[in-house]
Amino acid sequence: MPAVTVENPLTLPRVAASADAVARPVLAVTTAPTGFEGEGFPVRRAFAGINYKYLDPFIMMDQMGEVEYAPGEPKGTPWHPHRGFETVTYIIDGTFVHQDSNGGGGTITNGDTQWMTAGSGLLHIEAPPEALVMSGGLFHGLQLWVNLPAADKMKDPRYQDIRGGQVKLLTTADGGALLRVIAGELDGHDGPGITHTPITMVHATVRPGAELTLPWREEFNGLAYVLAGRGTVGADRRPVRMGQTAVFGAGSSLTVRADETQDSHTPDLEVVLLGGRPIREPMAHYGPFVMNTRDELQQAFEDFQAGRLGVIPGERIPHT
Repeated sequence: MPAVTVENPLTLPRVAASADAVARPVLAVTTAPTGFEGEGFPVRRAFAGINYKYLDPFIMMDQMGEVEYAPGEPKGTPWHPHRGFETVTYIIDGTFVHQDSNGGGGTITNGDTQWMTAGSGLLHIEAPPEALVMSGGLFHGLQLWVNLPAADKMKDPRYQDIRGGQVKLLTTADGGALLRVIAGELDGHDGPGITHTPITMVHATVRPGAELTLPWREEFNGLAYVLAGRGTVGADRRPVRMGQTAVFGAGSSLTVRADETQDSHTPDLEVVLLGGRPIREPMAHYGPFVMNTRDELQQAFEDFQAGRLGVIPGERIPHT
């Protein structure tokens, strides 16, 4: 799991919660069911079974892989529409190629993030490059959906290509954790991702036996999803493992600790920390559209069928 790393984390800025920070309790730990997405790549549904009031403004998150493809096996998604939210694709291992009907796109690989604001709507496709399809290889990543408030749902689409080298790297006081701030702010340090909805997204690697207690904005919710490894969350050390999500309650700090021993395949605890300011608006969600009302959903389908969400590059007629 390379993503972005450094030889000596102690050369990085250090973050820690203040002594008077209020520890967030762990409200629940859920286990992601497995399934398939797109043309058949395996996913874990990280937020399945969690009450939306604890997720808002996040809608869903899939862990894609980790899978070692044989030659000819790598798969992606066909062309499909989106409206009303943002998609965030974070590639930890492997390579994905993105293209959309708004002219955005590019290739993302180890540690890169593709941040797409669908806004008023577009068509897009994500697929492995031909070389990876031919050779096979390791593929592992995340896709996160972030809701947009009603005032922003019909904004013009936007694409951000965030290279791994752009993320803000931080550590804890003892250097036991490497923190990659992809978007938002952590203890005064900003990540490169520009968001409409205020959120924080961090990929943390925690060495065996190490603990991190981070300041966390009180107006944000708090979620921790375990990509790999084993550990505990919260002051009472509730056990968590790969494929599980911890839901934190109110407070101004959150704690994650790695078990003293990990398996040989996963030497460290790998966890994604998410927080965001709840939108607290009605949500109507069906398939690739996330709006506020059923009428707006119906309009999105009609606009898609009429070709008003874009045309597949190279085609002369709307995609229906």
